Amino acid sequence: MNIFWAYLITFGWALVGSVSMGAGIILGIKMFELSTRDVNEWELIKNGNMAMALVLASVILGIAFVVGSAIQQ
Repeated sequence: MNIFWAYLITFGWALVGSVSMGAGIILGIKMFELSTRDVNEWELIKNGNMAMALVLASVILGIAFVVGSAIQQ
């Protein structure tokens, strides 16, 4: 029965971590979009602008590192 509870707790932490990561990335991207009102990031990426794609990827990775560190503690 102990192994069942260990799996249940692990599954619970995985669920909390994935929901927190998803919400953190969505909120972070929305805040980034609000801070750059005059720039349409998604249109630039669709047109092949690699610089904007790298900036948006770095924003996502930065948020992921922060949320991941907060969940791990």
